[in-house]
Parts: sequence; structure tokens; C-alpha cells
Amino acid sequence: MEDTKLVEIYVTGMDCADCTVQVRKSIERLPGVNSVEVYLGAEKAVVQINPERVQVGQLKRAVEKAGYSVLNSGEDIVEAKGFQQFTRNIWILLMFVIGLVLFAVIGGEWLGLFERVKDFVPWPIWVVLISIVGYPVFKNVIQAAANRQIIAHTLMFVGVIAALLAGEWITALLVTVFMRIGDYVESFTARKARLSLKNLTSMAPQKANVVRDGTEITISLEDVVPGDTVILRPGDKVPVDGEVLSGQAVIDQSAITGEHLPLEAGPGSYLFAASLVQSGTLKIRAEKIGGESTFGMVISLVEQTESQKAKVQRVADRFSAYFLPLVLAIALLAYIISRDPMTVVSVLVVACSCAFALATPIAMLASVGAGAKRGVLIKGGKYLELLDQAKVILIDKTGTLTFGKPEIVEIELFDSDLQIGPTTYPDGTEYKAEILRLAASAERYSSHPFAHSFLQTARDNNLALSEPENGIYEPGLGVRAVVDGYLVEVGNQRLFSGWEGFNEDAGKGLINPAGRTVLYVGIDGKPKAAIGLEDILRTEVPAAIDKLFAQGIEHVEILTGDREETARNLVKQIESKIADDRKINYRAELLPQDKIEIVREYQKRGYVVVMVGDGVNDAPALAGADVGIAMGAAGSDIAIESAHIALLRDDWSLVPEVLWVSNRTMRVVRTNILFTGLYNLIGLSLAALGILPPVMAAAAQSLPDLGILANSSRLLRQK
Repeated sequence: MEDTKLVEIYVTGMDCADCTVQVRKSIERLPGVNSVEVYLGAEKAVVQINPERVQVGQLKRAVEKAGYSVLNSGEDIVEAKGFQQFTRNIWILLMFVIGLVLFAVIGGEWLGLFERVKDFVPWPIWVVLISIVGYPVFKNVIQAAANRQIIAHTLMFVGVIAALLAGEWITALLVTVFMRIGDYVESFTARKARLSLKNLTSMAPQKANVVRDGTEITISLEDVVPGDTVILRPGDKVPVDGEVLSGQAVIDQSAITGEHLPLEAGPGSYLFAASLVQSGTLKIRAEKIGGESTFGMVISLVEQTESQKAKVQRVADRFSAYFLPLVLAIALLAYIISRDPMTVVSVLVVACSCAFALATPIAMLASVGAGAKRGVLIKGGKYLELLDQAKVILIDKTGTLTFGKPEIVEIELFDSDLQIGPTTYPDGTEYKAEILRLAASAERYSSHPFAHSFLQTARDNNLALSEPENGIYEPGLGVRAVVDGYLVEVGNQRLFSGWEGFNEDAGKGLINPAGRTVLYVGIDGKPKAAIGLEDILRTEVPAAIDKLFAQGIEHVEILTGDREETARNLVKQIESKIADDRKINYRAELLPQDKIEIVREYQKRGYVVVMVGDGVNDAPALAGADVGIAMGAAGSDIAIESAHIALLRDDWSLVPEVLWVSNRTMRVVRTNILFTGLYNLIGLSLAALGILPPVMAAAAQSLPDLGILANSSRLLRQK
């Protein structure tokens, strides 16, 4: 089997999708390169190579050959600034460009200043000036041509050459100046689009105070190993994911969850990297470090969002590929009709191919980066686009609509002999306690929320748990294990259906109108008891579901493995708090595979389906839906990996919020594309008709990027 290695190359100088294509193609030509992904937002290329056939140095040289620079690490060369300063910079740059245009047009064209200067300056000086001003861009164009590529600047380069051949030295110089300004605008636009991502990555701690050989030392984060004891003091950022060993502290975990209410942390608490210690001192055991930590996973997934392109972005990318030949054809036609080389120059320099390529990713990067800071992890523009089209939302119940921490409120016995195996119990209290102890022991290593209920109740009653053997978890049914020599089974009605002595109506008396879940306990093949558990509906759920209907969702359906009565009572509880004309459907007693079938059922009917769950037993349904949203995914690898959107805190108000963000983002994207399309149509038409002179055409070329940036920057601020 071929040996492979994943390499990250940090690239600077990329301004739009056209740049990423150049970098990718340059690397792909090397033998031994298996795959290449180039991310504009993260400014890096992720390359899978055969290390025996290609070296990292060759990859870097290939990037440089394409006309871009390589950094030795992911250090940020752009200081991320606040939103207000960012917006102010846009307007300053816009005013500068407009002012320069007015000077060039009024002072140069109308008053004839340029012609007077031209008479006093020899042509070799013009050539030198043009070469100096345009060198970086001309170099990229020539390198691209050597690699058999046509880039956006190729058209302007040809326009400059055409102006020189026509003897229009000042026009060629001004076109070159505006070309450089446009180049800076594109670079500025791309850098500022990364603003949220840069702010996010700047939160990552780089050092850690650890105990080694009884002595506290400060080391680089990359030198920390799992099992290290990390010391935290007020003002420190938590460098790793880990469990608190000792101490008490107040922790701000907003960098991960977006929740600004502080956490009171003590022994047994679990902390996430990038959290801030507000007060107190802690010792924690390092468990997940760097890219394996929850914060590391968030950064990695945000960086890679460009790999999941929205359909509208793929269309824009394909159009960009045909745009340059189209402009060349228009320029040729304009020359045939007008016989004026300056008309050709105008057509070539007014075209804004980068603006098309930037229209979608700029908006997507802004939304994804801003969302990550609020505890909403969106894995790509594709899912924002799909969410904007969604009309169906399917919702898992336990741990999603409810807190997922049900309490055992009652135990109902099946038999009256008060005997388990050879042991007879003198009264019902001791008998119930032993049933609970055996059931909790069987559930001891299960991750299901109900298991935690059994374990907590056992702890509250000081019951000594035993070690289970041969434990089996059957999704949608329950658990089975050998405890103290007894075969103990705990599960729902389906697990016990068909058992001798099992009454299907048993346990119904435990269910009240508020909605309770009933589980059954069987020992050595005999049903012994029904246990009533009560879970509490999250207070924000009714208002959130009401908002979903108001935002255009047509079908809301709750999916649960609970009994029919429990699901019905929960739905009634929600419907009593939302608008009268809005109805919620439900399906009960479902297995995980049943949820997947319901997802497919709606998809076959042509709906875009959103599935909301906690990522535990509904991970397959989350992955199978068009958009899977995992609630409270912080610290849960399976939830983050299986869902397309992960909400890093348990807050249902985030569900309508992320739907609103998707709607807003797609409106911005559509506006960007419409603006860019109309701008190019008008600009090319005026240039081809000879109305737009080359100087104004060159100036006009730099403005669409600023327009796109100004429009997309609104997404950086989400309320």
C-alpha cells in the first residue's frame, strides 16, 4: 500500500478563487501528489503526497513558481481589526479610488494635463515607469502564461500592451496604476473576508503551565502530552480540553459555546481549550490537545468550509472560467466594428472576473466565521444554501427538545413475590432498591441520557453498583448485561414485547399529562418492574418552534423512541404555547433506522430536510438529512463529525437564528452576484461602444470588489 502524508502549506497573496486554482494546478503537476485542497479563507493548501516521490520543498517551490509566497507557519500577517474600523477602511479606500478617478478624468482627460506632460517626457521613461509600477502583476501574468494559464490580470496586461503599441503612454501608465489599485482592493477584500476566522484563531492559546517531575514549567502547546497536569490561574486561557483535578474557578467558555454566562468549575468539571479563567486556580488533566481539542476541531472545520461549496458558488466558478474568453471575444468584435485600439483597451481592462469569483465565498466566509464565534459551527456554504431552501424540520426528542437528564419519579412492580433469584426481600422498598441497583449497574457504561438518570438515582440513594459483564446496547431498544450473575435487561416496550408475563398496558399509570417515559426492567427473562422517568421541556423550545413556522418552515415533526402517550403529551405542551394555526406532527416508538427512513420519505417528496438532534443515537439521521443540526455538540466528536451544523451549546434559540443567518447570507450572495453581473454588463457595453475611455475603465474595474466587500461585511455583525 502506498505511503501517504498530509502536508499543510501556508500561502499568501491569494485574492480570489482564480488564485486558488493557480496554486492547485501548480502543485498538482508534481509527481507524487495525490490530492490538493486550497483554501482562500485559511490561506493554505492541504496536500496529500507520497513522501518517497515528492518533498515539501518542491511543494513550496511550486507555489512560488505560480507567483505566490509561502510562510513557514500559520502565523497571521494581517492584524484583525474591529468591525467599525473595518467598515471605515472600506469607505476610505472607496473615497480614495473615486478621488483618483475624478483627478484622472477631470485633470487629465478634460483639461489635457496628461497630453502636456506627454510632450515633455520621452517614451523610454514611460516604459520604465510602467514596468516598475506594474512589475508584481506583470510577473504573475508571465508566470501564469508559462504554466499555460490565463488569469484575471492577463486581460489588463494585454490592454496595457495594446495602449503602448498605440502610442498612448499615459493611458498605459494610468491603466497600470489602476490595475495595481484594483490588485490591492482584491487583496484587501480577501484579507478582510478572513476577519472572523483570524479573530477566531487568535483565541487559541500557545503556551501551557504544566507540572513535570514535581516542578511547574511553561512549555509550548505542541509539547503538552495527554495526561499532563496543567496549572490555570486568573487570566489564563485553557490550553487543552481536560477534566478538573482540583481547585475552584469561574470559567468563561464563550470562545467555544458562545455562552457568556460563566461556569463554576470544580473537580470533575470538563473544560474546553480557549476558555478563559476569570477567577480561581485549577489543576486539570490534559486529554485533548491542539487540533484534537474541541476548539482545534472548530478552527479546522471553519478553515475547510470552502470545500463544501454552495451550488450558486459552483455556478459562479464555472462562469468565471468562461468569462475571460467571452471578454476577449467582445474585445475582438469591438475592434472589428470600431477599428479603435483604445476601445479594445477599455473592454479588456473593465472586465471584473475576480468579482464573480468573490461574490459567494466572501459572504460565506463572513457568515461561517461570525457564526463560529457565537457557538454555531457551519461546515460550508453548501449547508447555508440548503438551509435557506428548507421547508421540513425533523426533531429528536430526548436531549434535544428536553434537557436529556430525566429523573426517575416512580417504580411500579409487576409481581408481588419480592424475589430476585434465590433472594427474597422483606418489603417493597428494599425490592425496588435492588431492582434499581441492578438496572443502574447494567446501564453503567451506556452513554444514553436515561443511563445517567439510573446512575444519578443510584448515587442519590447510596446504592453500591456492580461491574456489568457482556454488556450490549441495542439502539432504540435498550441494554442487556450480566450483573452479579443475573441477566439484567433495561429498555422500552419493544424490547419486552412477547415476554411471558409482560403486560403491554403496564406502566401506563406512570404517565401523566406532562409526559413521562416508561422503561422496563427484566431479570433472568422475567419482567420485574416499570420505571417512570420525567424529562423537562426546554423553556425556549415553544418560542423557537413558533419562529421556525414564521420563517417559512411548513412541516415540523418530532421523532422519538418513547411511547405514543409521551410524545403526544409533549406535542400538546408545545402547541399550547404557539400560534393556534400551527400544528406539530410526531411519530413515536421509533428505532434509529426508522428516523432515517422518515428523512428519506420527505426527501423523495422533493423536500430539503433538516434534522435536529443531540448527535448520540440519531447520528445516522443527522448525516442522512440534507442539513443535520447537532445540539450541544461541544466536546462531542461524533456530533461534530456527523452533523453539518453543530450548535456548541444547548440553546434552542440558536436553531431559528441559524435559519435566519442562512436566509440573510443567501440574500447577500444573490445581491452580490446580481450587482457584479449588472456592473460587468454595463461596463463592457459602455467600453465596447467607445463611451468609456480606458482610464475610467481601469478605475471602474476596482470598484465591484469594494461593493461586494461592503455588502458582505454586514454578515460579520449578527444580531
